[in-house]
Amino acid sequence: MFTLVRRKARTAALALSTAAALLVGATAASGAPAGPAPVKQGPASVAYVEVNNNSMLNVGKYTLANGGGNVFDVAVIFAANINYDTGTNKAYLYFNDNVQRVLDNVATQIRPLQRKGIKVLLSVLGNHQGAGFANFPSQQDASAFAKQLSDAVAEYGLDGIDFDDEYAEYGTNGTAQPNNSSFVHLVTALRANMPDKIISLYNIGPAASRLSYGGVDISSEFDYAWNPYYGTWQVPGIALPKSKLSPAAVEIGRTSRGTAADLARRTVDEGYGVYLTYNLDGSDRSADVSAFTRELYGSEAVYTP
Repeated sequence: MFTLVRRKARTAALALSTAAALLVGATAASGAPAGPAPVKQGPASVAYVEVNNNSMLNVGKYTLANGGGNVFDVAVIFAANINYDTGTNKAYLYFNDNVQRVLDNVATQIRPLQRKGIKVLLSVLGNHQGAGFANFPSQQDASAFAKQLSDAVAEYGLDGIDFDDEYAEYGTNGTAQPNNSSFVHLVTALRANMPDKIISLYNIGPAASRLSYGGVDISSEFDYAWNPYYGTWQVPGIALPKSKLSPAAVEIGRTSRGTAADLARRTVDEGYGVYLTYNLDGSDRSADVSAFTRELYGSEAVYTP
């Protein structure tokens, strides 16, 4: 993921209901009914977790001092990969040992978050092998990969898929360059396979700029889209309502608290419904997290180990 470096009185009338926003296109995972969490007013907060180094359970350790609601509403497992089989010339879904460990231990790593009402997504990322979301050679190939994604969501009881079109290195291993139909076919098939799950877009790469083909525009198939450049403000270029967009993006521990607060204040002032964070680790980050929760929710964040 890229890291780049980049405020005003809170608009009192703006209070989006996070719980309502998260119910759009999402249901509780099978076997993990989400009990009613304390009501929280304000944008949804998203936390990407690098599971090569950190535990998904960290996402559930932050609550709001005022009201006790979860700070984070969506947790993203970062990351599975789209790999390329040079024998069959096909893309396939790949889990490294750390991602596989999380998935094999959903009862202890994922279900506790879901029971708190936190949605858990699987992010899928390129892996330097030439396979990406934007270069499937046919609709059939795109649909086959979509089935691998939806099967994984069903098998592990997850809440959806996040697309991150980085590091594909299109052309490697003799693969094709991006085409205009591939991502449209992929997302269309995935939405058909899992109509009630979340599909989100990390707004970067060739796929993110190829959202329509043959009269089909897949913008409305996404539940969320967010800015991929940490420490900056950038409205994703996708036709979604503000309630589903995060122009703000911060890297916890690296984006300054002042910038995190400014971006959170702007999120509220301009009526956007999502606030993206990356790289939540196992340290007590309550000071960093409080920098944006004060602006988003009018509350300090409490860390409970």
